[in-house]
Amino acid sequence: MTWLLHSGGGVHGFRKAQEENKKIVLAGCVPQAQPRQDYLKGLSIIGVQQIDRVVEVVEETIKGHSVRLLGQKKDNGKRLGGARLDLPKIRKNPLIEIISINTGCLNACTYCKTKHARGNLASYPIDELVERAKQSFQEGVCEIWLTSEDTGAYGRDIGTDLPTLLWKLVEVIPDGAMLRLGMTNPPYILEHLEEMAKILNHPRVYAFLHIPVQSASDSVLMDMKREYCVADFKRVVDFLKEKVPGITIATDIICGFPGETDQDFQETLKLVEEYKFPSLFINQFYPRPGTPAAKAEQVPAHVKKQRTKDLSRVFHSYNPYDHKIGERQQVLVTEESFDSKFFVAHNRFYEQVLVPKNPEFMGKMVEVDIYESGKHFLKGQPVLDTKIYTPSISKPLAKGEVSGLTKEFRTRFGNHLTSTSDTCAASHCDSTYSRIVLQMSQHDCALWVAAGLALIALLFAFLARVYAYNVTK
Repeated sequence: MTWLLHSGGGVHGFRKAQEENKKIVLAGCVPQAQPRQDYLKGLSIIGVQQIDRVVEVVEETIKGHSVRLLGQKKDNGKRLGGARLDLPKIRKNPLIEIISINTGCLNACTYCKTKHARGNLASYPIDELVERAKQSFQEGVCEIWLTSEDTGAYGRDIGTDLPTLLWKLVEVIPDGAMLRLGMTNPPYILEHLEEMAKILNHPRVYAFLHIPVQSASDSVLMDMKREYCVADFKRVVDFLKEKVPGITIATDIICGFPGETDQDFQETLKLVEEYKFPSLFINQFYPRPGTPAAKAEQVPAHVKKQRTKDLSRVFHSYNPYDHKIGERQQVLVTEESFDSKFFVAHNRFYEQVLVPKNPEFMGKMVEVDIYESGKHFLKGQPVLDTKIYTPSISKPLAKGEVSGLTKEFRTRFGNHLTSTSDTCAASHCDSTYSRIVLQMSQHDCALWVAAGLALIALLFAFLARVYAYNVTK
């Protein structure tokens, strides 16, 4: 028996496997960033760029070999974006497609460990990204998320840029379907402000942008090696708020970075009070081993804790959505709320709108009247006799159904293509802990070889339930 482990959950998973004398394959960011750790000796490990070769690694591990695939993918000496975009996978939500447009970044932030694992910027070609989007819409997807370590840097390594990609993508988005752009750092968005404003005003693009500021002190930003100043951040935000009325700007702030003074922190508080960001990710600084910031003189723990509390207090002192009450909005319904009491929709500005759980609403564009607001949500009542619009051009895949398979493959292997997992195969490498137990007889191995890359998705899909099954055995 071989266990395939995702590194995001720490060491306890493979320690349990070692105690039970199982063969182990460890995948993800941890082995990529720290391949010489003692606990990795003798294990087969796969880096973030080689995940599409997991079948080969599992098969070699079953034979008793220890395999290490950590190198960067290259074509004629040029870095490639990572795992192939056309790999079959299982979406956590059949209505939402998550597409990574590039891996790595151009920065060298002193606190970041991700750079060690992801390396320098490597962008996927525009035509491959457009094809992935088109395939997703053919499978009933009505919302696309573009993700990466820094979407704004897209294309700098392959002679193109983010606006060029986005204009190509909006050409293939069906009416009513939506695109959400992921995180971008200020330096790269500055170069394309005019074009980005036009794109964010497009009816098939959410007027939403995540722009991390991290600190409102230029001296702290310099110590972080963030490659911009506070004035740059403000210029981006002010321009977009003027040119894209109502736009949602989300940002990140680190409290207690080494060297941060009380005055530095006060500047950060003033920034939040001034802009009243509707979405703010507050992080208390934690020194990542092996990073320059971890070696610097640290801010005392009690000071970091207090600053985090003070910033949270300021953030919770205002409600950004009170003025929305009474508005009539078009919202796209895509999921169920955590408490299962509502369906979750998003309006034009990617603000969360809770609507009644009417099965007819799921995957539809619905018109609602806003009657209540909270810190992180709005509540909407569907307009009487409203016309429900379906943006999906095809029937969505069933939950757990494998995306990206040909009709011929589905016919041949149909009985093997359904997963009961609710976990997304496209999640970031450090977002979840997963474990899959692979029980392989010779017949099973032959099936895996025959199925090839199409079953890679299953390796990462049976996460939650299979993990629970093995814990209880």
